[in-house]
Amino acid sequence: MAANEHNARPGLDVLAGAAVSAPGGAVTDTALPGTGTPASAVLSDAALRRALHGLPGVDQTGAQARAAALATRSIKREAKLWALEMAVRMVDLTTLEGADTPGKIRGLCAKARQPDPADPAVPPVAAVCVYPDLVAVAKTELAGSQVAVASVATAFPSGRASLAVKLADVAEAVDAGADEVDMVIDRGAFLAGRYAQVYEEVRAVREACGSAHLKVILETGELVTLDNVSRASWLVMLAGADFIKTSTGKVQPAATPPVALVMLSAARDFAAATGRRVGVKVAGGVRTAKDAVRYLVLVRETAGPEWLSPDYFRIGASSLLNDLLMQRSKQLTGAYAGPDYFTLD
Repeated sequence: MAANEHNARPGLDVLAGAAVSAPGGAVTDTALPGTGTPASAVLSDAALRRALHGLPGVDQTGAQARAAALATRSIKREAKLWALEMAVRMVDLTTLEGADTPGKIRGLCAKARQPDPADPAVPPVAAVCVYPDLVAVAKTELAGSQVAVASVATAFPSGRASLAVKLADVAEAVDAGADEVDMVIDRGAFLAGRYAQVYEEVRAVREACGSAHLKVILETGELVTLDNVSRASWLVMLAGADFIKTSTGKVQPAATPPVALVMLSAARDFAAATGRRVGVKVAGGVRTAKDAVRYLVLVRETAGPEWLSPDYFRIGASSLLNDLLMQRSKQLTGAYAGPDYFTLD
């Protein structure tokens, strides 16, 4: 199979039985199917390994072929305009550079609120994503708007720090007003089979987030196989992730259509098994409107139209927005507008 199919297989049953949503997106402790044992008592490395490795395998060649076939789909002009505007609404406008300044964040927030000052019909983006120390600046600039403030945390981008340090990172962002937190998993722990450590860290961060949404970055370029992408997706959804995210944007390859296909399939199957819908975010390397529209086709054909919303699909990007605006202008006027007609991202 090119993607996971939920057929009441043992791995899915165990994982689904342990995942029960609670207010704020947290996961409550519940008995596993057919047992009276709380999930937390059996979610050891060995138990998680049995469950995760019991998931349906991913046919890598099939996934690549399916993603490539969907990329060839053409859409009508009216649908393309809708897709371009939906993609704008799904953008997490991001700057994560060591040289970021308060002035740069203010400019980014102005762009997020009104992507094209000459056309107020252009919708705002979903969120602005910054480092924790700049959350307060973004929060002030976006006050009164519908644009969320997202912050990376948990020793981004490596994820290599103690849990205490990671939780302090989250607390700084949340205390400053972050509406969303993008955490990174410890890929070394995951690849070494320390699944319980990854699970517990995500649960702890989910609790520390409070009412803020939690996006969990898998850094799929370091997970080596699509089977690992599927397993990591299920593991962090089980632990309470509101979104699963491909990449930090600091490692190549970052987001790719086959990876997104597998993650969207996992989110679809998780929702079917548990009743809890988790979002998917692609980040890193999505630079053109054509790329963005292809991902929207992938979302619809893999997870379903319910995911075609900023509540359940996001695109993390820094340079994508201007290309979306240029292509939207082309759809409306029939003439191409160069990048000089739009403010810098």
